[in-house]
Amino acid sequence: MKTLFSVLRIIGLLALAIILAEITTETGDQSIFEIYPMFWLILGVILVIAIAIEVSVAALDRTLFMSLKPDDRAAYEHALAVKKQKRFAWFKETYDKLLDKKPVENEEEIILDHNYDGIQELDNNLPPWWLYGFYASIIFAGIYMARYHIFDGVTQKEEYLAEVAEAKAAVEEYKKNAKGLIDANTVELLTGTEDINSGKAIFSGNCAACHKIDGGGGIGPNLTDSYWILGGGIKNVFNTISEGGRAGKGMVSWKTDLKPEEMAQVASYVLSLHGTTPAEAKDPEGEIWIDPDARVDEVEVEMKDSTSVEIEMGYDETEE
Repeated sequence: MKTLFSVLRIIGLLALAIILAEITTETGDQSIFEIYPMFWLILGVILVIAIAIEVSVAALDRTLFMSLKPDDRAAYEHALAVKKQKRFAWFKETYDKLLDKKPVENEEEIILDHNYDGIQELDNNLPPWWLYGFYASIIFAGIYMARYHIFDGVTQKEEYLAEVAEAKAAVEEYKKNAKGLIDANTVELLTGTEDINSGKAIFSGNCAACHKIDGGGGIGPNLTDSYWILGGGIKNVFNTISEGGRAGKGMVSWKTDLKPEEMAQVASYVLSLHGTTPAEAKDPEGEIWIDPDARVDEVEVEMKDSTSVEIEMGYDETEE
């Protein structure tokens, strides 16, 4: 028993050390063992010290016991036996009260009169723990009925739906701030020099083969004019890069080769080519695309001939 208590004390001391270290140290979502591997050494030192203390106390106790006279040893052992006997007396008494059973030697006091071929029945009381649980369930049922059927409390289904809505809102908010979770709905036009240069490098290594290095178009369409086959603007261009072009004759999907932030960078670079003059520009393909959310500063309409009209629109650079 002493050994068991010693082991429990050592385990408790180690657990306390870990809890205190986790509480007092900034580790974020990681364990203190991941942030500070040296803590394993500290924990080992604490374990050695705890074992040394337990061994020392046990040795001292044994030494003091051996120094006693025989009569004192007997009195000491008797006192320990009485203490051990009383140690769990409260638990035993509580256990007997919760069962409320008759000892086997007193069962004749609760034997019923009837007899079934020599088989007799005992009239035991219901265990108090069962009765208390039954009474508690009645009280709980009354409170539950009043809470949810009289005062229209929030049901489990409503709580679930509310938590799901909160979780979805949290996910959407996280997606807005997480650069690696960009999609066609959350992508924004990047204008920083670092992002544009990164997009240019990606374009040169992957897209120039079909669109030419200056974006003038080869196998793929011209990316410098205002005509788009699948729509212009950062969201449409990002989606085309991610999901690919027209089935059977458009470009392949790049979402397995490029990260979302890389697709955002190359899409932003592609849009930065608008209005440039490539050496051998390919004829326009698709339709003129005008960003419905862009602010128009100037509109010029020129009649080219009886069947076509050329529209030139100026945009504020801060809005582009």
